[in-house]
Amino acid sequence: MTQSVSISAALPTKPERAKGNGLLLTVILVGQFLAILNVNIVNVATPTVEADLRSSGAGLQMIVAGYTIVYAVLLITGARLGDLFGYRRAFLWGLAVFTLTTLAAGLAPSTGWLVAARLAQGAGAAMMMPQVLTLIQRNYHGPARGRALGLWSAVVSGGIVVGQALGGILLGLGVGWRIVFLVLVPIGALLLIAGIRVLPADQGGGRTGLDPLGLVTLSAAVLLFVVPLVLGRELGWPLWGWISMAASVVMFVVFVRVERWVTGRGGRPLIDARVLRAPGMRPGLGILLLGPATWGAFLFTSALHLQGELHLSPLASGMMMVPCALAFAVVGLAWPRLPARRQRTLVPFGYVVAAPAYIGLGLASGGGIPYAIMSALIGAGLGVQIAVTNLATARVDDAYAADASGALLTVMQLGQVIGISTVGTVFISLSQGEGAASASLISAIAMAGLAVLAGVCSLFLVGRRAAAVTPQ
Repeated sequence: MTQSVSISAALPTKPERAKGNGLLLTVILVGQFLAILNVNIVNVATPTVEADLRSSGAGLQMIVAGYTIVYAVLLITGARLGDLFGYRRAFLWGLAVFTLTTLAAGLAPSTGWLVAARLAQGAGAAMMMPQVLTLIQRNYHGPARGRALGLWSAVVSGGIVVGQALGGILLGLGVGWRIVFLVLVPIGALLLIAGIRVLPADQGGGRTGLDPLGLVTLSAAVLLFVVPLVLGRELGWPLWGWISMAASVVMFVVFVRVERWVTGRGGRPLIDARVLRAPGMRPGLGILLLGPATWGAFLFTSALHLQGELHLSPLASGMMMVPCALAFAVVGLAWPRLPARRQRTLVPFGYVVAAPAYIGLGLASGGGIPYAIMSALIGAGLGVQIAVTNLATARVDDAYAADASGALLTVMQLGQVIGISTVGTVFISLSQGEGAASASLISAIAMAGLAVLAGVCSLFLVGRRAAAVTPQ
C-alpha cells in the first residue's frame, strides 16, 4: 500500500465569530513588521556602515545576507517549535531574542560583532514569524480572517516601503548608522510586554518532532553553497570555495535521502516530499527562488550605486526607492480583487514588465526621474509574488498548509541571499574596475535574465489545470 498526502483545494472555513481582537492582531503584525523592516532598513545603511567600521565588500554582504541566511534555514524549524511548545510561547521567545540581538547590533564595535548579531536576529525572526499566520488562522474565522490576512499582506509590502524610506530618514539625522537598529529596541520591548498580556494561551499542536537530522543536513547544504558566494570575491575565489559549493550539492542529496528515511520510519520530515508534489508547488518554488533573487540583488546594488556612485544622501537614496516599494504594495494588495482568471494571467505579465524594466534601470544609471520610473515598474512587476504563493498552495490540503508555506517562504529567503551574493559580487567587482555605468548595466542584465526565467516558470504554474490527488 502506498502512502500519499491528500492534496486538494482547501475547504472553506466554517463561518463563526472570530475569537481574536484588534489588539491581538496589532501585536503579531507589528512583530512581523519589525522583522521585515529589519531586512530593508539595513540596505540604505550599508555605505555608512562600510565607512564607520571599515567593512569589506564580503563583510557588507554578510551584514545584509546573514540575517536572511539564518532566517531561511530555521524558518521551518521555527514553525515546528510552535507546534511543540505553543504558538504564543514561540512568538514571544522569538520576539525576545530578536529585540536583544537588535540591541547588540546597534552597539556593535566591529564588523564581526555586527555580523554575529545579524545572524542571531535571523534566528529570533525564524522563531517569531511562522507563528503570525498560525495565530491568525486559530483566532480569526470567516470574514474576520479575510480582513486579517489582507492586513498581513499589507504589512509585508509596507515593511519594504518603510524600510527603505525610514532608513534614509534616520541616517539623514546625522547620528550614525546605529540608530537604524536602536530605534527598534524600545518598540520590541513594548511589544513583548503587550504580547504577554494579549496573546492567547495554547499548547501547540504537539504532532511533530524537530527532525534534527534534516535540520543539520539542510543547514550544511545551504551554508556550503552561500558562504563561498559571499566571501569568494574578497578572497580571490580560493579553491576551498569551489570545493564547498560542490559539497553543497552532495549535502542536498544527503538531505533528500534523510527526509525519505524519516518519512519511511513514520516521522515528520523537515520538508515532506509528498507536499512538494502537490500541483503548482514545483513551478511556484522556481518562481519564488528566481523572483526574490532579482529583488534582493536590486535592493543591495541600488543602495551602493545611489550613495556611492551618484553621491546621494541616505535620505535621498531611501526616497528614490519609495516608488518601487509602493508599486509592489499596490499590486500585491489589488490582485485579490481581480477575477480568478485574471489573477492567473497577472503572474507571467508581472515578469514581462519587470525584465525590461531592469534593463531600463541599467540604462538610467544617472538617476533622476527615469530611474524612479524604472524602479516603480520593477516593483509593479514583482508585486505578483503574493499571487504566486496563493496559486502554488491552492491545492494543498489544510493539514499540510504550514509545510507548503514554510517551503515557499524558505525558498524566497534563499533566493534573496543568492541574488545578493551573485549579482552583488558582480556589481562590486565591476564598480571597482570598469566604472559605475558598466556595473549598473551588467548587473541589470543579470537581474533581467533571472526575471525572464521566473516568467518561464510562471507559465507552468498558470497553464496547468491540476486535478486533486486523493489518498490511496
